[in-house]
Amino acid sequence: MTELPATMTAIGLPTPGGPEALVPETRPVPVPRAGEILVKVAAAGVNRPDVMQRKGLYPPPPGAPDIPGLEIAGEVVALGEGVTGWKLGDKACALVSGGGYAQYCLAQADAALPVPAGLSMVEAAALPETFFTVWTNVFDLAGLKAGETFLVHGGTSGIGTTAIQLAKAHGATVFATAGSAEKCKVCLDLGADVAIDYKTEDFVAVIKEKTGGKGINVILDMVGGSYIARNYEVAAPLGRIVQIAFMEGSKVQIDYMRLMLKRLSHMGSTLRSRPNAEKAAIAASLRAKVWPLIEAGKVKPVLDQTFPLENAAAAHARMETSLHIGKIMLEVG
Repeated sequence: MTELPATMTAIGLPTPGGPEALVPETRPVPVPRAGEILVKVAAAGVNRPDVMQRKGLYPPPPGAPDIPGLEIAGEVVALGEGVTGWKLGDKACALVSGGGYAQYCLAQADAALPVPAGLSMVEAAALPETFFTVWTNVFDLAGLKAGETFLVHGGTSGIGTTAIQLAKAHGATVFATAGSAEKCKVCLDLGADVAIDYKTEDFVAVIKEKTGGKGINVILDMVGGSYIARNYEVAAPLGRIVQIAFMEGSKVQIDYMRLMLKRLSHMGSTLRSRPNAEKAAIAASLRAKVWPLIEAGKVKPVLDQTFPLENAAAAHARMETSLHIGKIMLEVG
């Protein structure tokens, strides 16, 4: 076993601000506690919660590292007390509560997953945040079933590209909204049955026409704002709407009559602050039900651009353009 260094390069956030607030720093290499593994990071995903943290709007939960980064892939280089199922040298990808923008990162052993066969480290690091999020919200919480209709807003985001593929693989009819003709084509190529350019089309009118007025059974929304009332309008009776973000704002004035008359369920969900046991349960479901689809090539991570770790600021600037299609990644040298 190679002796671990005492220090590492990590991306710090001395003060909240724009992308330039992310600066490389020297930090101590963390030591795994009971139930944890230490991963030598090969790649890390960039996600909107990282952007919110950088702006000072989404502080890490108690006990989490102040270093941004919620998903990683790399090599297991140390084991905490009581860890089973992992050995030194294993390749792992993991959802973490922070610390991913670094050369080494701690992960809960039972919430980490093996790198799927055939995937690169960058591809594997693109899996945890979006696949955990989509699985727990669309399938566990909203209970999407084969034969139902499903709508995801932001179809070419990391969440969107994952949701389209998983919903289609599980037998749903998939609708997606996106912000250009090019992005709509990507949604269709990934398996969406209908892709709607929200800049030139009214998604409510299109969906009512395409479903013969029946509406959508499950909606995954990260926009909020004006979309909340429109989701109620387009939802089918007994429809389930899961709110995972509020890019257009969380404070709206709304008429809840449709919620009552259609007997809708509008649920909210976060992932980062959930107990480790819940994340471990999601990981077990993914390993059993989704990892085989990935290894068979039926579902894949969609990558936009990859930046060196030291260029995390450029990665955040790319995300804030909203031009990206799929995941923005950091590669650790």
